[in-house]
Amino acid sequence: MAIQKNAPAVGGVHSFKLPDVGEGLVDAEILTWFVKPGDVIEVNQMICEIETAKAVVELPSPFAGTVKELLVEEGQTVDVGTVIITVDDGTGGSDAPDAGSGAPAEAEEVREKPLVGYGEKAAATQRRARRRPGAPGPVSPTPAAKPAATPAPPVAVAPAAVATQGRPLAKPPVRKLAKDLGVNLATVTPSGAGGVITRDDVHSAVQGTTAPEPVDAPTPEAAPVAAPETAGAVDRSARERRVPIKGVRKATAAAMVGSAFTAPHVTEFLQVDVTRTMKAVARLREHPDFAGVRVSPLLMVAKALLLAIKRNPEVNASWDEANQEIVVKDYVNLGIAAATERGLVVPNVKDANAKTLPQLAAALKELTDTARSGKVSPADMSNGTITITNVGVFGVDAGTPILNTGEAAILAFGQIRDMPWVHKGKLKIRKVTTLSLSFDHRLVDGELGSKVLRDIGAALEDPELTSLAWG
Repeated sequence: MAIQKNAPAVGGVHSFKLPDVGEGLVDAEILTWFVKPGDVIEVNQMICEIETAKAVVELPSPFAGTVKELLVEEGQTVDVGTVIITVDDGTGGSDAPDAGSGAPAEAEEVREKPLVGYGEKAAATQRRARRRPGAPGPVSPTPAAKPAATPAPPVAVAPAAVATQGRPLAKPPVRKLAKDLGVNLATVTPSGAGGVITRDDVHSAVQGTTAPEPVDAPTPEAAPVAAPETAGAVDRSARERRVPIKGVRKATAAAMVGSAFTAPHVTEFLQVDVTRTMKAVARLREHPDFAGVRVSPLLMVAKALLLAIKRNPEVNASWDEANQEIVVKDYVNLGIAAATERGLVVPNVKDANAKTLPQLAAALKELTDTARSGKVSPADMSNGTITITNVGVFGVDAGTPILNTGEAAILAFGQIRDMPWVHKGKLKIRKVTTLSLSFDHRLVDGELGSKVLRDIGAALEDPELTSLAWG
């Protein structure tokens, strides 16, 4: 991944800004820090893991030296260009001008503030301001406060004044605990020094108890008595969890809303006897060409879809609204919808139509393993042309899937069940599945959609004969 330039013109303390990963994204969430203050790191060493709207990415450091400070907490979303870490290369220089350079002290203070401390920044980024050693603090409630030649103790800032700026004060482990327990820190009464929320405060909030009151708490007479309705609302809130809409889930939601209200969806269904397909799967698993890869019914469905596209290429298309054109694609980037801990992702196998069956099996295995590990890259999910979603793994027979933006069709593959079926004029128990094909009616009319679904079904009913006849 290309990293934008972050290094200052001179040595010393380097400020590393959140880079643009090259996909037009404007922000990202810091998931995990791999380093801590005091660690010695090398150039290109992975320092943190971030989640963008498209993928989870590890960031390498462009600097070597000692980690000075981590300026962004785990779980926090920041804009591209925000300083997230500082690294001291040990040369004794600094990002800031030398004291004798004649630069105004106020300008130096403004430039240095975001690089120091774990507290909030200015209000624009919703982090509280912290003083750097040797400089006056950003909050000065008492006129008698004077700049000191040595670092001023943090108690010079009144706890109440700090707590009222930005969000509640808590260390990263406490914030994570609150997130895991579904506790809104804004509703927790702090008991720690300086108005800091502790782990006990979070546990008390979960148990419905009250944390110790700060010394300047209002008297009981001044507190209003809650009405029964208000008390009920508080009880309901204690039994609810609020999950921020961000990252992959936020991007998926926006894409699905855009697709549902842009493309006129139509869904058709077809029940298929896949007994022969299941026998073919069992034989292929023993074949030496498929050693080391997973042969599954999904592989056979993917191959059937590719054969149907070969016979009906107009289904592998997109709608170009700006130019008022239909773009028919002679390549198939086959998307496979995958459910992950961070939401739905749809990586795709590039040029799936050009792969042999063993190559397709290997590509599907690599794709699904990458998706499950949470390491899908933005490139893996870009430029898809058609998609399969395997709802059968969840015990579901059928559905009406929503198209991925820019694609003409999506195929849902239901569970395979033993069902009574008329086979060669006799009622037998056969392996049966339901296929659901949703398509954009601007691109695919009923005839084309029906032909595609019919051809997929025919390929699954007799995979060997179909492969010989269709190539």
